[in-house]
Amino acid sequence: MIQFRQLAKTFRRVRVLDGIDLDIGPGERVALIGSNGAGKTTLIRCLLGEYTHDGTVAINGLDPRQNRAAVLGQIGFVPQLPPPLKMPVGQLIDFSASLCGVGPRRIHDVARRLGLDIDAISTRQFVRLSGGMKQKLLIAIALGRDARVLVMDEPAANLDPEARKIFFDLLAERLADATMIISSHRLDEVSALVNRVIEMDMGKIALDDKVADDITLTSRLDCRIVLKRFEAAFAKALAGWNFRESDDRLIWQGEIAGPDRLRFLGVVSRYTALVADLALAERAN
Repeated sequence: MIQFRQLAKTFRRVRVLDGIDLDIGPGERVALIGSNGAGKTTLIRCLLGEYTHDGTVAINGLDPRQNRAAVLGQIGFVPQLPPPLKMPVGQLIDFSASLCGVGPRRIHDVARRLGLDIDAISTRQFVRLSGGMKQKLLIAIALGRDARVLVMDEPAANLDPEARKIFFDLLAERLADATMIISSHRLDEVSALVNRVIEMDMGKIALDDKVADDITLTSRLDCRIVLKRFEAAFAKALAGWNFRESDDRLIWQGEIAGPDRLRFLGVVSRYTALVADLALAERAN
């Protein structure tokens, strides 16, 4: 369904994406993780056809830049930063609904579930809404259009706790009929939704793991790492995960939340030459 082939993107001589090869099939629900600057948002923008780039991108065989209307009609997108649109809310909803041939009432219904009354703000410019209202509206547009591909870049960032819960409930209702790419700093939030985790680092894919039916995503794990020698940088990384060190600083122990397992192993993989032994054990309930 979605293909990236040798995708590369450079901004002012900085290589932001570096030869990405990736296939995402129908029904896959991907958590796209990585630190700021890893390339997640740039990857998404290339998928939406917003950037020129080296390599190729295709959705159902269509190039997003050459077939923007057709591609965007298939995608429900929630950006990390709301666009500065001056269009009135009602007009924005009507326009968005028309792109994929659904009635605007469906968008109204999703917005209402999120706690947003569209009728009360229909004449207000989108740009004049609060951050939370903008995010709820963008989510309502993305989910109300019934798109088969959902692409979301930190979608819950500006939501209050109640709306955040409702949002993830709404996503859970689409598990059977949508392909999802969810960029998030909080893997624990999306772990129940996804069946694949892709971690990006410095414009490359550092980790790609299918995690369907992996019970460790909902568990706690005890971890013990034995080092060949002490290294300050690795010690700092482990301390950031609240690991405890032995007196000789060669044995480190700590606890990892199941949803963070892949991200933690991605960190450890950078120091493979230092690791003499690593053990992960799931805690019994």
